[in-house]
Amino acid sequence: MVVGRRELLVTGAAAALTLDAVTFASADEHGPGSGSHTEVVRGTLPTGSPDFVYLPVEVPSGVREIHVSYTYEKPPVPPGTAGNALDIGIFDERGTAPGGKGFRGWSGGARSEFFLRSDDATPGYLPGRIRPGTWHLALGPYTVAPEGLPYEVTITLTYGKPAPAVRPKYPPERAKGRGRAWYRGDCHLHSWFSDGRRTPAEIGALARAAGLDFINTSEHNTHAAHAHWADVAGDDLLVLLGEEVTTRNGHVVALGTDPGTFVDFRYRARDNRFGHYAKAIRRAGGLVVPAHPHATCIGCNWKFGFGEADAVEVWNGPYTPDDEVSLADWDGTLQASPRDRWIPAMGNSDAHRDPDRIGGPQTVVLADDLTREAILAGIRAGRSYVAESSAVELSFSATGGKGLHAGIGERLPVSPEDEVTVRLDVKGAPGCSIRFVTDQGTLFTGPPLPESGAGGAEWRTTAAYASYVRAEVRRAAVIPLLPGPLAAFTNPVFLGR
Repeated sequence: MVVGRRELLVTGAAAALTLDAVTFASADEHGPGSGSHTEVVRGTLPTGSPDFVYLPVEVPSGVREIHVSYTYEKPPVPPGTAGNALDIGIFDERGTAPGGKGFRGWSGGARSEFFLRSDDATPGYLPGRIRPGTWHLALGPYTVAPEGLPYEVTITLTYGKPAPAVRPKYPPERAKGRGRAWYRGDCHLHSWFSDGRRTPAEIGALARAAGLDFINTSEHNTHAAHAHWADVAGDDLLVLLGEEVTTRNGHVVALGTDPGTFVDFRYRARDNRFGHYAKAIRRAGGLVVPAHPHATCIGCNWKFGFGEADAVEVWNGPYTPDDEVSLADWDGTLQASPRDRWIPAMGNSDAHRDPDRIGGPQTVVLADDLTREAILAGIRAGRSYVAESSAVELSFSATGGKGLHAGIGERLPVSPEDEVTVRLDVKGAPGCSIRFVTDQGTLFTGPPLPESGAGGAEWRTTAAYASYVRAEVRRAAVIPLLPGPLAAFTNPVFLGR
């Protein structure tokens, strides 16, 4: 089957194409016993294919398992030209409507096969009854080579009595905590439930070893992992649930949503649908966090604007030039934003597999307790800083006359000409330099910290001279005339009434 441009259908969310349906015999027609039936579909997708190609599968009654495998050709391409990459997922008889209930799983390009049945499913997919009706395989041609993308999909239905359904168990929304304190977390992680290679248990062990108090699950375009983290959580580790919504125009972390929340990913910025799904994340109790907004991978660069963001992931994994661009871009929003509506920054590891370091970096949040509600409130308010590891500890504040004091994410309500003293104390950053950054740029850079890694710096200013001050801790420069990599940075303290 060769797909032609005339067969394209444009839906309310994205360009899509529906192929001819695959039909299976019923269990009665197939004969007694549990038996199975296999159908194979072949076709070629051209360059300029729609984002999603749906293959309808007519599922009869009496099916206890669906198994799907697929292959596609990867011909060599000239340098600088994208080759073939084909994602896959599935929707059940409830349909493919954007934001609907039909979603049953997505593995992107991480797996070449998957199965679903009542009691189990491939990681990334949701177990449950195989009900009769029209199911849809969703093919996502991420990139297509100039000569097209030939593919082959093999669908096997196994007949018989379904196994008893499993009941999901979710992690608690509270850990023991230390009352109002600084809590360390990594909110962008991948397990084998999407394209990661680690199990939830392995991630939990590494999170504890990294000194983290909380983590957030964020699998690509699936919430199937939510029911597999209860045994990882404990008094010492809060596990929040979420998703990395991976669109063709950027990725967003749905942070701390209600258990079982799926956020659709089938739209681009031109479809004007992001605001709808951002509101859905917040209705589910979560935060909207654009991820790695200046990443260089195809489809990763953020195109939706920041009007719906609750926070932004400025630092993603090992510090690289795209993080420096993200930091500068975020800093540019602090003065332009309304005084009561600024976007806090955070940092996460985006760890997938060894040697990716969980907790590198990590967001350190001042929260009233180690609970879902308190942690999300701290992130939303910007009461946080980002550090490369648990070895780095910061204390940052601004003081004015008459005993006025403000910490990270707060406002110091002084008059324009009142003197303000800004102070940063650092632990765990040997050889790094302290910098104070304002709406004018970097106005103070201190000498390198001693080998102990501990030290501090003060700087004086006024609200007339600096509308906000934030702190950075930088390593030595690697490229002449450019600042060195971050070891830590804070959200701002705002100055003035």
